[in-house]
Amino acid sequence: MPMIDLTIPEGALTAEAEAHLVKELGDILIGHEGFDPASRVAQGVTVVFLHRPTAVFVAGVPSEKPRYRIVPSVPEGQYTDASRKALVKDVTDAVARAEGGSFDDVASRVWVFPTEVEDGTWGSRGGIRRTADIHAFIAGEHERRVGEERLARRRHGKAVALLEGMLDATRIAQATGPA
Repeated sequence: MPMIDLTIPEGALTAEAEAHLVKELGDILIGHEGFDPASRVAQGVTVVFLHRPTAVFVAGVPSEKPRYRIVPSVPEGQYTDASRKALVKDVTDAVARAEGGSFDDVASRVWVFPTEVEDGTWGSRGGIRRTADIHAFIAGEHERRVGEERLARRRHGKAVALLEGMLDATRIAQATGPA
């Protein structure tokens, strides 16, 4: 059940380019979650909220060129470091195509914040939907295990990072002495 908060300044793109970008971003997100972008179920639960500021400022001055903010939100466990990196590149490429420019021309004006919503806090259809439930809903009951495994992998990674941080803090404290 991917969701995207998409901020496109008023007048930044033609209506046709914007419509194509919105569709392409949904397909990109579905694909990076590991689902088939052609899936009617995945398409049916992919929602884009378009935010349209009348102006964007940089250092208190109106920006000369459009700036884009894209916040894809997915259930916890969907992203890896590699998938986040690929997602950011693919989204930036899509914005470049929408503007009719190059990646290098738009890259400094596109911000992408891939966000995972903690398992047990995704509310939909009047209830809480867990990662495994969402996988089963989108791809079929046989894919429930994929959701469970992704969540376990993500939580393992978070636990390892926490332990590494604690070890680093302990080493620094030992090297510098008491505070």
